[in-house]
Amino acid sequence: MTDATRAAEIDARLKELYPQARIALGFESEFQLLVAVILSAQTTDVGVNKVTPVLFGRFPTPEALAAADPAEVEEIVHPTGFFRNKTKNIMGAAQRIVAEYGGRVPDTMEELLTLPGVARKTANIVLYNAFGKAEGVAVDTHVLRLSRRLGFSEHDNPDKVERDLMALFPREEWGPLTYRLIEHGRAVCDAKRPACGQCVLADLCPSAFSAKGWREQA
Repeated sequence: MTDATRAAEIDARLKELYPQARIALGFESEFQLLVAVILSAQTTDVGVNKVTPVLFGRFPTPEALAAADPAEVEEIVHPTGFFRNKTKNIMGAAQRIVAEYGGRVPDTMEELLTLPGVARKTANIVLYNAFGKAEGVAVDTHVLRLSRRLGFSEHDNPDKVERDLMALFPREEWGPLTYRLIEHGRAVCDAKRPACGQCVLADLCPSAFSAKGWREQA
């Protein structure tokens, strides 16, 4: 079985297992999505979803956030961790969006990468979920871990892992693949105790029953 054939079979099984896999962050606009993704660094989507209704209720637009009192923003986003840096990033992004893009979130990779707090993962998430554009694969901690365990990549660097995934999977799968891998990482292929005994990918996974802490069943 070639790498491409094995990758396609894995994706087909994940698609069947998680047909509704999608982003877990709550948002109502491109701007809200961008801010939520920046806040999601080093914390959970659940935690971000508790904070963003308050944040967007107070600062609903890029213009409002750009002109906000940083201390007030810090107080709101404090529960997400690294609150000073996140405040600096989301306010800086809002200010640049207002100054350079007429108050609208840009819809190209090149332009998104000019915003504070935005690297390829964040840009990929925004482009796919807000604009329906597949420019790459968003590599978070789950996607990176599963890509290595499943033999999609040997790298630890997210950008290199992304390139390997883009070479293995067709463009139309880049967006949804992210969320299927995240769902499987959360439900089965846990970082510390992967449930290899109940994994539908075990026969295709080079790491099955060998990852440290694997368990036969949940």
